[in-house]
Amino acid sequence: MEKRISVCRGALLGLAVGDAMGYAIDEKTWTEIQEDYGPNGLLGYDLVNGQAAASAYTQVAAYTANGLLLGITRGKAENYLRYIHLSLREWARAQHFPRDPEKSWCWVAKIPQMRVRKCKDSRMLDALRMETPATMEKPINRAASTGSLPAALITGLGCNDRGMPRSMAAQLGAQTVALTHGNTETFLCGGILAEIIAAIADGSDLPLPTVYERAIDKMRICYGSRFPQAESLAQRLLSAIGKAAEDTDHREAMEGFVCDSAEQCLQAALYATLVCGGDFDTAMILAVNHSGRSGAVGALTGGILGAYLGAEALPEFYLESLEAANILETLASDLALGSPTYGLFDHDWDQKYVQGIPAGIA
Repeated sequence: MEKRISVCRGALLGLAVGDAMGYAIDEKTWTEIQEDYGPNGLLGYDLVNGQAAASAYTQVAAYTANGLLLGITRGKAENYLRYIHLSLREWARAQHFPRDPEKSWCWVAKIPQMRVRKCKDSRMLDALRMETPATMEKPINRAASTGSLPAALITGLGCNDRGMPRSMAAQLGAQTVALTHGNTETFLCGGILAEIIAAIADGSDLPLPTVYERAIDKMRICYGSRFPQAESLAQRLLSAIGKAAEDTDHREAMEGFVCDSAEQCLQAALYATLVCGGDFDTAMILAVNHSGRSGAVGALTGGILGAYLGAEALPEFYLESLEAANILETLASDLALGSPTYGLFDHDWDQKYVQGIPAGIA
């Protein structure tokens, strides 16, 4: 249980750290970043009123975790996607109408930091207005942006002996991204992300390159016959992994990924986790200092590496000023537990995942 708690905390907090660090320079060019922060770029948080503010990526991760826990509480893994969709719709409503909802399934919807308008992806919000969820076969749009990748990453934490079967991870990750982003490569990236995190949470002690290669192979096996794009996507991701083994200029390599689409940001995140020498701080600095979507690459890098190294590897100076850290800690602990303790009544759990009311938040 201690290992699983560390993985869940590392994934959620690491994602939020990378998001908060990249948020300040998101979509700036590398030249602009150097002009603002010096030749080495941003080397830590750009604090606002003493806080490292997170973006919509962290909000999406928190609502997805809440949705997973709603599904786990009700004990039906086949309905997890339904509860994730319901939770993300609550998040989307908060982006339009930030007042407290009269009725809410999600306790995180009652937390002010989780209701601040931060989403810039209008196509994602438009997709979540639809009551009927989009699917991989029947997409609402062909969006290839990064907005739902943090959700896919978090779905991988739903696998445990009381919750989702391990075999469902890749499918749920892809389906979750397809709710809002209909580009084929984008939702297949979601399946890979979920599979990576599920493998780590399952206690795998394999080196990261092997974890990545197996997740890509699973995606290719599961979806290759349905989506011809799967093979070319696999080759491009494997190329990014292979590049990490080369003696190259890491900054130049990150710039070469472009970091605009979901696929490009995943390539960059896989690369950053592999060339950082197992050091979280080094990975964060590399993950955000480039042209393009610094927040997305930072969030994915932080989430993957935080899960792999465990929460203990996250430097304390990153957590001290991190916005909403206590909320993420609570969600991580609940995901690690997986369900109310052995069927006994738990008042706090009932408040959070039956009544939708915050409880026990320090």
